[in-house]
Amino acid sequence: MGIKIVCQNRKASHEYFIDERFETGIVLKGPEVKSLREGRANLSDSYAKVTNGEVFLHNMHISPYPFASYVSLEPRRMRKLLLNSKEIKRLIGKTEEKGFTLIPTKVYFKNGWAKVEIALAKGKRKYDKRQSLKEKEMKREIEQAKKSGGY
Repeated sequence: MGIKIVCQNRKASHEYFIDERFETGIVLKGPEVKSLREGRANLSDSYAKVTNGEVFLHNMHISPYPFASYVSLEPRRMRKLLLNSKEIKRLIGKTEEKGFTLIPTKVYFKNGWAKVEIALAKGKRKYDKRQSLKEKEMKREIEQAKKSGGY
């Protein structure tokens, strides 16, 4: 079946230094899965947090499914992420270090199952962002020069 990407957090690579990525499952209700299949989700301002040995995703917006009249769910409710205990212990250790946080970078379907890719990330400062923009611009210029035959 493959992978069908629902939504991505494109600002994540601009706002954070991404250290490590984890693929997690997510606990959803029926209408939420249908909304995700339609691509009605948003990861902006969302984050993950370890609480009592479990990982939860906060502020991820999944629009209500219009044809689900039997249940109404809060669009930004807390959702549990499914990781094994070894990974959770590793995340607890890393997030307690200064500056590390968990951010979702991608929501997708893999072989019919909804998955969330979370990243262990460290926030960038303003000068770091400017530096990465300069590097990106230089790479773009080099590629254009190669295509035009300047090199």
